[in-house]
Amino acid sequence: MTIDSPEAARTLRSLLEGRHSCRDFTGESIPRSTIEQILGAAQRTASWCNTQPWKIYLSCGENTRRLKSRLMAAALEGRAQPDMAFPAKYEGEHLARRRESGFQLYDAAGIAKGDRDASHRLALRNFELFGAPHCAIVAMPAYLGPYAAIDCGGWIANFLLAAHAHGVAAIAQAALAQHAPVLREHFGIPEEHVVVCGIAFGFEKPSAVNAYRTRRAPVDEACVWLDA
Repeated sequence: MTIDSPEAARTLRSLLEGRHSCRDFTGESIPRSTIEQILGAAQRTASWCNTQPWKIYLSCGENTRRLKSRLMAAALEGRAQPDMAFPAKYEGEHLARRRESGFQLYDAAGIAKGDRDASHRLALRNFELFGAPHCAIVAMPAYLGPYAAIDCGGWIANFLLAAHAHGVAAIAQAALAQHAPVLREHFGIPEEHVVVCGIAFGFEKPSAVNAYRTRRAPVDEACVWLDA
């Protein structure tokens, strides 16, 4: 079915513009029925040949508390072991955008430029899931390769939008994937699967760190038009 509705377009645009990464949660649990609705919406994600390569591992309650403890211990030991390589460096416009986003975050968190101790403490908040009561770990079969990771990215984007539509805040976290062995043991993820990333989610706490918004490049910076 093709939808040609200004109302549908406005709703989608509103969700896209309203969604943001939450870095301070209340800790209140989300009803399971709401989580199931969010997952059901994300499950409609398109994938190569409908392979649906994502495998999602969810935590709540005491399981989340134990997960935070294990992640923090690994982070403090500094033993990062991601399944997928992180960028070795950033250059040009990508470096500029990363810096701009980082400066915005530090400013919102009240961290002065050059305060490495405060920035380190903020980075460690990743492994406390920023206080979120739930975590979703996204994994996939390694043999499917990078295109399956692209499909997982689509699932992640749709999960974030669906969560926002249900009044649930969330943040996608590559930082958690640094500790793939910890996640693999905690969730029972098979060795033949790779950890893509995590998503912390819950109800948003009103705070300065949740008030800032990152900028997006204009369409003409991202799109090359060929008319002839």
